[in-house]
Amino acid sequence: MPPSPSRHPRTHVGLLVAALVGLLVGLLPGLTAQAGAAPPAPEPRADTAAAAAAGTFRNPLNSGPDPFMTNWKGNYYLTTTQGGSIKMWRSPSLGTLAAADPVTVWTDTDPSRNRNIWAPEFYRFGDRWYLYYTADDGVDENHRLYVLESERDDPTGPYHFKAKLAPPNHANDFAIDAGILQLGGRLYLAYSGINQYQHNGLNIAPMSNPYTVSGDAVAINAAGGCPEVREGPEFLYRNGRVWMTYSACDTGKPDYQVWMMSMPLTSDPLVPGNWRQHQGAVFSRADDRGVFGPGHHAFFQSPDGTEDWIVYHAKTTSVNTYSNRTTRAQKFTWRADGSPDFGRPLAMGATQNLPSGDPGSGNYWINDDGRSSGAGSVTYTGAWNSGSGCATQCFWSDDHWSDRAGATATFSFTGTRIALLSVKDTGNGYAAISIDGGPEQRVDFHNPIRVGEAVQYTSPRLANGRHTLRVRVTGEHNSQSGASFVSVDRAEVYTN
Repeated sequence: MPPSPSRHPRTHVGLLVAALVGLLVGLLPGLTAQAGAAPPAPEPRADTAAAAAAGTFRNPLNSGPDPFMTNWKGNYYLTTTQGGSIKMWRSPSLGTLAAADPVTVWTDTDPSRNRNIWAPEFYRFGDRWYLYYTADDGVDENHRLYVLESERDDPTGPYHFKAKLAPPNHANDFAIDAGILQLGGRLYLAYSGINQYQHNGLNIAPMSNPYTVSGDAVAINAAGGCPEVREGPEFLYRNGRVWMTYSACDTGKPDYQVWMMSMPLTSDPLVPGNWRQHQGAVFSRADDRGVFGPGHHAFFQSPDGTEDWIVYHAKTTSVNTYSNRTTRAQKFTWRADGSPDFGRPLAMGATQNLPSGDPGSGNYWINDDGRSSGAGSVTYTGAWNSGSGCATQCFWSDDHWSDRAGATATFSFTGTRIALLSVKDTGNGYAAISIDGGPEQRVDFHNPIRVGEAVQYTSPRLANGRHTLRVRVTGEHNSQSGASFVSVDRAEVYTN
């Protein structure tokens, strides 16, 4: 794909016309998404009626990368890379996970392992949870693998430090991205680290229990389209085989993608020759949907156990960058030959049905043009541009934008919380945001790399009822920005 779609021209020609159009749209509260009313969307959608909102959701689920998630006792539990600590988000519905408040489950005072904490994963063995992660002392090459043990039968802990995980033949070597293989009643540590194939290559070592590596690691020569990285191994068990999926290419590249190997469930995973390589990526960039670098994934099942889902991170920019990776989820199926079919990554904001057995969230969206899948609307004052030049980087491929101080966009909604998503751009400035006429909060809409569907603001929790959120253009910007534009695209409303 060529560079990100060029922004609709940042000129002031037609501002008055745009403002009048915005006002007219805002004065039509009945202009909600109904069958036949919406234009063609970039993704198949199930949001043509407000009644469908309770059973649908939209990505992103989290603003962090390297997700791991499971569903246990009526709740989804999610972790993502946070850097200085390990945080966990818990929610009964996938639709409300993005608005859940995080629980900090681990911080560390040991200077050898309290920096650059990456890729946490958690598994239940017996009546305890074991949380695997990588950390260093501030030097990337000093990343090592560690495991925590919970004090009780609860994914959120509290946890205590249990052990460092280091195969004898790689006792002092770089290691990241632990994944646990469970096969034939035994456990194995799979991870990314130094071997003869890559600096970040796939390795598997035996374990005698959830916190003890009991033998040398073996190297797996995995294909990947790019030479430099094989990381984030994850496992599926079905149709008589174990499927090892992993991410390849540097995670900063738009070509970061998922590849796969497999072997019979009865084979020894420590014999490299038992693993059969599947040719080609099984989950990769979708330029036409604005999805780049999908990878570092995990798997979870729907609450009723009838559906399989992948959770992963991806970006909305083709620029080579480690920033702006967000967590998304979508359902996958199985092919007739027994292999998993992950399909193609869906566009950010594409409406999906919630997992089977999910109790529902009641969430709904409000588009910048006034359409809504629920009891919401938006009105404008002052001079605003509007158009569809942002394409896949915007919800419903359109947005509003203005740099005129004092211009406002006011969302009216019924619920308990609201989040604003829109384009972050090199020419964006400060907005002043207020709830129900209260104090304004200054929010910077600038980003050094243009990205779409970024979470700009999430309100505090509110009493369930009717509320307003006002976005005011300040006409100011930080020293790195080239202008003072504020973008208005999608609002996601939470109702419980």
